[in-house]
Amino acid sequence: METNSQKNSLVDPSALGLFGLTVVTLVASSQKLGFTQGTALIVPWAIFLGAAAQLYAAHVDSKRENLFGTTVFGAFGLFWLGVAASWMIASGAWGEELALGADPKQLGVAFVAYFGFSLVLTLAATKTNKVLLLDFIFIDALFAGLILSTLADSHLGHLLAGYSELLVSIISFYAFSANILNGHFKRIVLPVGKPLNLFKEQPSEKPQPGLSRIA
Repeated sequence: METNSQKNSLVDPSALGLFGLTVVTLVASSQKLGFTQGTALIVPWAIFLGAAAQLYAAHVDSKRENLFGTTVFGAFGLFWLGVAASWMIASGAWGEELALGADPKQLGVAFVAYFGFSLVLTLAATKTNKVLLLDFIFIDALFAGLILSTLADSHLGHLLAGYSELLVSIISFYAFSANILNGHFKRIVLPVGKPLNLFKEQPSEKPQPGLSRIA
C-alpha cells in the first residue's frame, strides 16, 4: 500500500500524455487535410504515442489519485488503440475476409460515444485551466466532424475533423510546453489561464493533482 509521500513523489505524467496527443493528432490531421496519403504509417504513431504514452500517463495518474487525468489519458489511449486496430482491419492487415466485413459506420457509432464522453470532459475541464478547456472544445469539434464524415459521408465534416485535429495538436503542444517549462523553472513561463470554476467545491473536496495543474 502506497503512502501519501510515495504518491507525492510520482512525477506528473501530463507532459508525456500531452506530447503523445500532440504527435498522433498532427500525423492524423496531415492525412485528413491531404498533406499525406493513407493510414499505414499513422498506425505506429497511434499505437505508441496516441495509445502507449497516454495509457502510461493514465497509470501514473491513477497512482496519484488524479481522477481527471486517469480518465482522460486512459480513455483516449484506448481510443487510439481502437482506431489503429480499425485501420489495420480495413487495410486487410488482419485478413481479407475481416476487411470485407468491415462497416465504417460502426466506427462512426464509436465516435458518437466518444463525442458524449468528450462533452463531459469539457465541462470538467472548466476546473483546470483555459488552455485545456480550449483543447477539449476542439476535441468536441473533431468528434463532431468525424461523426458527420463517417455516418453522413459529409465532406464538410471531413474538413471540420481535419482542421480541428490540427488545432488540437497545436494546443496540446502548447499545454505540453507549459507543463514542462512552468514545472521545470518553478514559475509561469507560458500562461495557461485560470480555471473558470463554474461549480464551487464542497469544503470536504481535495484539489486534483496532475493534469489540472500545469500552471
